[in-house]
Amino acid sequence: MNLDAIQLDLFDPATLVVFAALAVMSFIAVTVAFFKLVQFARMGVGKRAKAEKILDVWLSGNAAEAMQMASGRKSVLSRILQAVFSGLQARPGEPAFAEELARQTAIIELSSMSDRLRLLDMVVQSAPMLGLLGTVIGMIDAFSVLSLAEGAADPALLASGIWTALTTTAVGLAVALVAFFIATWFESRIDRERNVIEALISAAIHGRVDPTTRSI
Repeated sequence: MNLDAIQLDLFDPATLVVFAALAVMSFIAVTVAFFKLVQFARMGVGKRAKAEKILDVWLSGNAAEAMQMASGRKSVLSRILQAVFSGLQARPGEPAFAEELARQTAIIELSSMSDRLRLLDMVVQSAPMLGLLGTVIGMIDAFSVLSLAEGAADPALLASGIWTALTTTAVGLAVALVAFFIATWFESRIDRERNVIEALISAAIHGRVDPTTRSI
């Protein structure tokens, strides 16, 4: 079996389709990752220090200044605090109203942060399956060549099919792993922001808990 024949096996149309699909999956993962990075930067995700300063001003009794600082709405947390402050000022005796306003704002913000992450989950789930499909196609090609061979089978033919099969599997797993790590990082950022949101809402309505206090 010469080199040209082996290359024809490698670039079998079905195999090319699998590689093309994996390339599309890679493009989707990179595009979503870039989009989310830009989106998180524009939304102001993770700007806890600024939110803590706003909350300190509010708890010190300077409501007007705290509202002015939060009205800039330059981060997720500042928008949440603005909703809490607005509710508390609109109905001072009803903290549940402020909490509900903050909850609704938080749902909108977290929903935007989670947008398009499903695409990464899709890549994680489908890329290994595409690689496995390439494996099956490669093995079918390899053994079909063996079944048609007259006399002793050429080891190069079998090696070519197996090499193609293993390559698609490796590429599929690599794409899935990269997408998994990207998705996990973004999800951890969202979970961290959700926890901070809950803490800030509670602190704005009920006040901070003194960390030096010990329960008996």
